[in-house]
Amino acid sequence: MANKESYLGEFEHVVMLSVLSLKDNAYGVTIRQNLKEKIGREVAIGALYSTAERLEYKGLLSSKKGDAVPERGGKAKRYFSVTPLGMSALNATKKQLETLWSQASVNFSIQVEAII
Repeated sequence: MANKESYLGEFEHVVMLSVLSLKDNAYGVTIRQNLKEKIGREVAIGALYSTAERLEYKGLLSSKKGDAVPERGGKAKRYFSVTPLGMSALNATKKQLETLWSQASVNFSIQVEAII
């Protein structure tokens, strides 16, 4: 999991977690809305699709087209899901971050008071 092909960058990580949390309703607009609502992050739709396509190329996400609907001018939504390899990458990233956090042993309340 240490090679560049399977390493998750911060934005890739949050996109994948968003896809996972949205389950069968993970497409561009809902992923974007979820990131804004849950972590306060405004995301350009182009950046989102670029990242999702990169994750799909790495085998961490898969996508499928939904039915075309008149409300979208006959255009189909592209739904994303996390693959088994993607779940493995998320799990490895979670473990790595937990290890780093536990080693840091930071008491944020003390750190914040020192700054103020």
